[in-house]
Amino acid sequence: MQDKFSIQDSIGKLWDKMDAWLDAIILKLPNIVLAILTMVLFYFIAKGVRNLLRKYLLRHIGQESIQNIVGKSVFIAVILIGFFTALSVLDLDKVLTSILAGAGVLGLAIGLALQGTLSNTVGGFMLSFMPDIRIHDSIKNGDASGVVQEISLRNIVIKTPENYITVIPNSKFVDGAFTNYSLTERGRIAVNCGVGYESDLQEVEDLTVKIIGENFEQRNGEGVEFFFTEFGDSSINFMVRFWTDVTGFKQEHAARHKAIKLMKQHFDGNDINIPFPIRTLDFGKNNLTVHTESQIGKESKS
Repeated sequence: MQDKFSIQDSIGKLWDKMDAWLDAIILKLPNIVLAILTMVLFYFIAKGVRNLLRKYLLRHIGQESIQNIVGKSVFIAVILIGFFTALSVLDLDKVLTSILAGAGVLGLAIGLALQGTLSNTVGGFMLSFMPDIRIHDSIKNGDASGVVQEISLRNIVIKTPENYITVIPNSKFVDGAFTNYSLTERGRIAVNCGVGYESDLQEVEDLTVKIIGENFEQRNGEGVEFFFTEFGDSSINFMVRFWTDVTGFKQEHAARHKAIKLMKQHFDGNDINIPFPIRTLDFGKNNLTVHTESQIGKESKS
C-alpha cells in the first residue's frame, strides 16, 4: 500500500529544507558581504576612472560628445567587471559560465527584438566620432533646426530658436542629410527685392553693390553678386548676394536685417521706388471683380 499523505511530514521536510537554506546563507554570509563590498568598490572605481579620463586623457579630444560616449563606455565596462568578480566571490562560477554561454543566444534574440534601438546606438557612436557635428553647433535636419545640446547613444537633442527641445533618433539623423552652420566662419546671404519699372536698372545695380560692399567686408575670393531675376507683376525683381561672418541662425538673420534697412534707406534717398501690388475692387451688380495693377495698365493702353 502506498504511504498516506501526511501534512506533518510535509511541513517537517519544508522546515528541514528551509533550515538547510538558512545554514547555507549563514555560511555564505561573509561571501555575500564581500560581494556587496566588491560591487560598491567597483562602482567608485568606475566613477574615478571616468573622471580621470575626462580630466586628463579626454581633454585632448575636442568633441564633447566623444568624451561622454567614452566615459560612459568605460564606466559600464568597469561595472561589469565588478559584477563578474562579485559572482566569483559568491562561488557562482557555474552561474557565470552559464551567463557567458548564453550571452551569444541572448545577444541574437535581443538584436532581433531591438533592431531600432541598436540602430540608434550604432548611430550614436557614429555621430560621436563624426567631425562634422559637435555639441553647441547650429544645425538643420529636415524640418528641425537649432543648437546641438546632447549626443547620446539613443538620440541627438537640439534646442530650437524658439527655446523648444527637439529629440531626433540617431538612426534617422544618420540616414538623412543635415546642414551644419558652425563648421565655417563665413556664409553667403541672399536678399531679394524689387524696383519699379520706371527705375534705371543700371543705377539700381550700382547703388546696391556699392552700399552692400561698403557695409559688409568681402575677403579674397568673395564679392557682392547682383542679378535681376524676373519681371514681376508690379516690379522688376532682383537678388543680391554677399559674404559675411555667419556661424549661427541669429547672425544670418541679423546680416539680412541690416542689408534690407540699408537698401531701403539708400533707395529712398535716390528716388528709387520699391513698389507693392495694388488691387482695385470693382463691385458690379452681384459680381466682384479684382483688378491688379498690371491688369489696370493693360486696360488703359487698349
